[in-house]
Amino acid sequence: MSPYASLADDFYVNVNLATEMELPSHRETILQYFERVQKHYPTMRKFYCRDKRDYVLEEDKDQGRYRWAAVEAKRLCSGQVNPASLEAALDQHRLVLDLAPAYLSVSPLDCEALDVLFGFDFAYRGNHNALLAEALGVGQAFEKVGELPGGRVINYEPSLTICLDEDCRVQVRVSTETRTNAFQVRTGEFNEEQLSVYVTARQYGSLDPQSTYVDALDRLSVLARDVVETCVIEQILRPLARTIALK
Repeated sequence: MSPYASLADDFYVNVNLATEMELPSHRETILQYFERVQKHYPTMRKFYCRDKRDYVLEEDKDQGRYRWAAVEAKRLCSGQVNPASLEAALDQHRLVLDLAPAYLSVSPLDCEALDVLFGFDFAYRGNHNALLAEALGVGQAFEKVGELPGGRVINYEPSLTICLDEDCRVQVRVSTETRTNAFQVRTGEFNEEQLSVYVTARQYGSLDPQSTYVDALDRLSVLARDVVETCVIEQILRPLARTIALK
């Protein structure tokens, strides 16, 4: 099992390559690319088109663990939900990026941004924003706002992005996404929704001449994992899990 499987209800690793130029959309090109992916992962059998231009190949989602890959107009995507291991997910992403130059004519020049995202979802029926404020705190500067008489938190999604080089091309973002709206808070009627924590390592711009997309993926995945282990597990994920367990 992935070392992160026990930290949330669902864990996933996604890779997104945003390109400056549009990716090919010809029938033969798209099918050859996905057939090559399927050759490595035969259980990826469901192929479909969404929004007239986005092509997706994925496994059956019913088991709660599945792979998927997509080709959009200007974005190449790959993801694995609840992977058996972190390395298994990264191997899939390496394959997708390794195939892209030959099958989709993606050049190292044609990189707007490359993302490696580690996502953690918590199923919770209630006010996600209030839960985050309780579990993580809001910081001294906002404490008085949260203590206003009769006040209820309806929007709190803490996020922080930092750059790690002088050119601001390599960035790391730790962010949260809630799925509670004001109507639910007003009525007190909540559905069980996913509260998400994301760790995204991103590189902007064309790759160095001696680098490949697989090389860039490996560097970003190491960075994202370091941030998860040193800045997120004990500081965000475990406090969230404890707070939910007490509800």
